Amino acid sequence: MSDGRPVSVAVLGLGEAGSEFARDLVAAGAEVHGFDPKVAPPAGVIGHDSDAAASAAADVVLALTSAHEAIETLALALPGLRDGTIYADLNTASAGLKMELAGPAHDAGIGFVDVALMSPVPGKGLHTPMLISGPASEHFADHLRPLGASIEVVAGPPGTAATRKLVRSVFYKGLAAAVVEALRAGRASGCEAWLRDNIAHELTQASAATVDRLVDGSVRHARRRIDEMAASTALLTELGIEPRIAHASELWLRQLLAENPPA
Repeated sequence: MSDGRPVSVAVLGLGEAGSEFARDLVAAGAEVHGFDPKVAPPAGVIGHDSDAAASAAADVVLALTSAHEAIETLALALPGLRDGTIYADLNTASAGLKMELAGPAHDAGIGFVDVALMSPVPGKGLHTPMLISGPASEHFADHLRPLGASIEVVAGPPGTAATRKLVRSVFYKGLAAAVVEALRAGRASGCEAWLRDNIAHELTQASAATVDRLVDGSVRHARRRIDEMAASTALLTELGIEPRIAHASELWLRQLLAENPPA
C-alpha cells in the first residue's frame, strides 16, 4: 500500500479454496479477515461473525463461497463495504451471474472484479492462475500481484473472464468425460491398459497443429466418422456402458455434415 500499511483482504468462504487463499495471503504479509458460518478461520486470519463485519476493514474482498450463494454473499457483505473497496467474485459462474453481481456493487460505489480461477486451487492457493475482468481489474491486480498472485487482466466487462473459463471448460471437462467413458469401455472389453497408454501417447504428442487437424478432419471426414461413432455407440451399449460421449460425437458429426455437404 502507498501509505505503508499492509493490504487488508477479506476472504468470504473458508472452505478448501478459501482457506488456502487466506493462509497464503497471511504468509505474504497481508492483513486477512475471514468469515464462514461453518469453518473456523486458519491461523493468522482475523475471524468475524458475518460477511459484512469481515469486509468492513478490507481493501479487497474475495468471495469464495459458491455460484448459488454468490448473490446472497454480496448482499450480506454490502452493508460493511466502504466506497472504493474492491469486491472480487472468484466462484465459477456464468457471465450473466457475474454481470448481475456487478450491478449492485456499482450502485454502492464498490469496484467489482470477475475472477476466473484457471486451475484447481489445492496446492496452488494464491498462486492459482487467474483471469480477471471488470472495472476494478487493474486495481485488484495492483493489490494482489505484489503478494504473489498470478493474474492476467482481460479487457471487457464483468463476465468476460467467466466466459473464457467456461468455453475452455467445454474442451477440458469434455476431454475428461471422453477419457473416462473410453476407459470404462476399455475395461469392459479387456484392453484398458492398452487404451490408457494410447491416450497418454496422443496427449503427449499433441501440438498447435493438432487443433487444426481435429477440426478440419471432423468436417472433411464427417460421413465416414458418423458410421464409426455409430458403431462405437453400439459397442458401448453391448458392453453395458452408457454411450454419452460416443453418441454426442455422432450427433455433432451429423450436424457438421449437414452444414458442409459434399460438393
